[in-house]
Amino acid sequence: MYQKQIEQLVVLQTVDDEILLLEVEIRQAPLELSELEGRLAQLKERQAQVQERIDLLKTQQKRLEGEIEDDGHKIKKSKNKLMAVGNTKEYHAMMREMDSMEKLNRLREEERIAVMEEFTRQDTAMQELAAEVDGLMEGYDAKKATLDERVAKAQSRLDSLAKRRTKAGKVVPPPILGRYEFIRSRIVHPVIVSVTEGICGGCHIRIPPQSFNELQKGKQILGCPNCQRIIFWVEHSPTIQD
Repeated sequence: MYQKQIEQLVVLQTVDDEILLLEVEIRQAPLELSELEGRLAQLKERQAQVQERIDLLKTQQKRLEGEIEDDGHKIKKSKNKLMAVGNTKEYHAMMREMDSMEKLNRLREEERIAVMEEFTRQDTAMQELAAEVDGLMEGYDAKKATLDERVAKAQSRLDSLAKRRTKAGKVVPPPILGRYEFIRSRIVHPVIVSVTEGICGGCHIRIPPQSFNELQKGKQILGCPNCQRIIFWVEHSPTIQD
């Protein structure tokens, strides 16, 4: 009976260790997606900023083209009027006005070219962002499918382990099971360890000779006087099957 209890305690520990790992994996899986979602959100925010800049540039370009066209008409009209000027004073005044309009028009044309160049840069940036978003989305979809599968497998394994834990717990007397749970909640893994040549496998301190003698008899579940872990003689090591 002692051997069976030791065996089931080791089973419990093995099961509980795997359960902890699976629970960590299940918790981590959504975080991996959250990281990708955060990067996607940043890219889309940059896309919105670039699009806002592009829209502004389009408005500027349309305004400048309209102003350039209007000034062209005005200059043409002024040239026609210039032919009908009757005196030198009026002629020079109209020439100054035309020079001023032509200078303003050249400045607007330079501004229009600069706007077009900036538009080209922003459009290229938008295309690069779109390609980056598409690539990230593809990776996101692939990872989501993989993670969903991983979580499903982990959950299935957890369900199987829960049944195995319940089965193992039925073999161990309630006081000993309660002691196992109590120790597990308070000390660093592992809870149940073997003793080799009188040395506890948990704290690596020699147990008292009398305790070692009792342990070798294999009659009752004992604990290490130093670290309080449940101990068994290495010669009584159970054979665990999945």
